[in-house]
Amino acid sequence: MSSLHANVTREEEEIPQPQRPPTPPFYTTFSARGLHAQNFPAHKPRDLRISSPQAITHVAWSCDGKRLAAVGIDKITRVWTPETSMEFRSATNFSGGHSDEVDYMSWNPTHPDLFCTSSQKDKRVVFWDARQSRHIQQLQLKVSPLQTNYSPDGKILLCTTVGHPLVFFTLGKENDAAKETWQISDKDGSMVASTATFNHAGDGIILTHHSEHTLRIVDYPSLNLRENPAAHVGGCLAVALDPRGRYLASGGYDSIVNFFDLNEWICARTIATCDLTFIRNAINALSFSYDGEYLAITSTAPYLDIIATETGMPLHRVPALAPSPTVTWHPSKYVFAYCGQTKAREGSPPPAAVISLFGGGI
Repeated sequence: MSSLHANVTREEEEIPQPQRPPTPPFYTTFSARGLHAQNFPAHKPRDLRISSPQAITHVAWSCDGKRLAAVGIDKITRVWTPETSMEFRSATNFSGGHSDEVDYMSWNPTHPDLFCTSSQKDKRVVFWDARQSRHIQQLQLKVSPLQTNYSPDGKILLCTTVGHPLVFFTLGKENDAAKETWQISDKDGSMVASTATFNHAGDGIILTHHSEHTLRIVDYPSLNLRENPAAHVGGCLAVALDPRGRYLASGGYDSIVNFFDLNEWICARTIATCDLTFIRNAINALSFSYDGEYLAITSTAPYLDIIATETGMPLHRVPALAPSPTVTWHPSKYVFAYCGQTKAREGSPPPAAVISLFGGGI
């Protein structure tokens, strides 16, 4: 049982307004740079509710933006074509690769049909081709995979784990006659991290840990420490790379988002996402729009913020049916996806898993 509708009968309480920072320098504004700012307040969230006691834990777009995948409520990975339909029945289901709930997935950045899924409970990473229903490869780990992230060329896969060092997977052939398969690398995995992200060139990895106040940027493949800038009080939870290569955004328990200049590794600007009541909400995830002009921020609060990258000004606060663990912009349109689970309330329907879209173009 599910429903998809515009935001007309939403359950959330009135959301507080964000703090407004000082007026930015004029040269950083959209008008000074000859750009037309998007009218985000003209859009409303579109929500798909799925009756489930479990939450949707992750959503992600394929590299061409034609498919949106979601995992979390069971052993199935569901893939939609949003331009056609986001009805529950219209999803293509991929199953049989996991013996327990799937909680994360990543699309290959070089091929719109290839993706991988992971489960903390069954300790598997499974590789799929969306053109066929059965998985193409299944790897069993000794530790629980947390998140996966491909290298820009799609030939390396990073995997953070629960309380254990990073795991590296490499795509290659055992001999000239064999086809390419994924293998667990013997690379020294002494680094423990909560998130691990390749830079755009593929020659560096950005690491964060929820108990560390600094970022770690290491060279790849040597894994030598390149930079170690201080970022957040209490721990760093999320990072996102500007597609233009100018900034790295980071978020932490302190409800602050930092923009680091990628040339100097200095903090170019800081955004406090707490509202006018000064309630601090830990940052869950960050995502830049395809052109790098906008940053979407999701936290432990039931809303998402859209920020102008160059000014740091809040542009719109999007009400959500529940706090979202992730947010991801479409690779070529001003629309993003997020997910979560509604709360149990007296007199209300039971909790439901939620996938939402916000923005235009789809």
